[in-house]
Formats: sequence, C-alpha cells, structure tokens
Amino acid sequence: MTLPRSASLSLLTLIAASLIAQSPQETNPRVRELIHELHLSVLPRESGYLGIIGVTPLQADVHGRSLSVQSQNYYMLTRALPINFLHRLEPADTHILIEGGPVDYYIFHPDGHVEKQTLGRDLAHGERPVIAVPPGCAKALVLRPGATYALTANTLSPEFTADRVTIGAGNDFITRYVNKAPWATREFLRQLIGPNAK
Repeated sequence: MTLPRSASLSLLTLIAASLIAQSPQETNPRVRELIHELHLSVLPRESGYLGIIGVTPLQADVHGRSLSVQSQNYYMLTRALPINFLHRLEPADTHILIEGGPVDYYIFHPDGHVEKQTLGRDLAHGERPVIAVPPGCAKALVLRPGATYALTANTLSPEFTADRVTIGAGNDFITRYVNKAPWATREFLRQLIGPNAK
C-alpha cells in the first residue's frame, strides 16, 4: 500500500506519539529550552529525547514497499538521560551535531566487527561533527562525562518505520561482539543493552 506524503507524515507522528514517556526533571535552562522549542519527548526503551521533523515527499520502492527516501528527527542526550541504549536500524542513520557533546558512538556491524566513533567538534582529537551509521548496524550512544547535553539532527534513509528497528539484545549479541575491541567487555556490552536485555 502506498501512502500519500501527508498520511506518511501523520503515521510517523503517530508512531512518535506512541513512544512518548514522562520527561525526567531537567535542571539545565538550555536543555529545558530545547525540549520546549523543538517539542522533544522522551524516547522509551532507547532513552534520550526525540523530536520528529518530517519526511521527504520523494518515495522509493524498498522491497516492494513505498517509503519516503528520508525522514529527519532531532535527538538529544542529557545528564539525566545520557545513554541511547542498543538498537539496530535497517535504514542508514546519519547524525549531525547541532550543539553540545561530545557523544561516543558504539557501532556493531553485521559482519562482526565493531567501532567507536565520537561525535564532537574537537577534530584534532578524532571527533567528527557528522557520524554516518551504515544500514543494518546496531549502535548505542553515550554522552561523554562532563558534557551537559548533545543535540543532534539525524536523517534515516529510507525513512524510519517502527517495524524496521530492533531494540535490545540477548546473550547471542554479547557472545558475537565481546572482546572485539578493548572497550567491548561483557560488562560494558550489558550496560549498552541496558534494560532491554532479551
């Protein structure tokens, strides 16, 4: 079934609304301003704050299904919600730092290798203002100690749909990725999975 752009956007908004949870008490004035002005709400299970921007009108056929070529969101981590717990997306996911940070990205590729990238502005120390996560990868984000918040814009291509995301993981994930990097200890992988252990 092909949805017109307005219906696709409405569906995306309904999906986001179904994910809304009660916000924690944020004390930083700038964080409170961003939550209010950008209409950010807590993203259950994954954690952090999400704000839907929209989808492109251009559609593409994806495995016999018509999807928008891209969807866009705001996403924010704060001291109250400093971790975006492990999840896997089918679409490509590109994050662009708007302000704040840095944020460490732990990326788990389908072929079994892992990488850590840092979203930030300190280019001399390896940080980058844009991180592109390939389709099909699992990832978790952690706000660096000392950072108050990190506001990003992210684009997903093709668009996000709730049936193309997997949140959490089980022992098979840990066994597959443990010790693939110095940081990939069994204990740390469990922390990245957080409350979504299967």
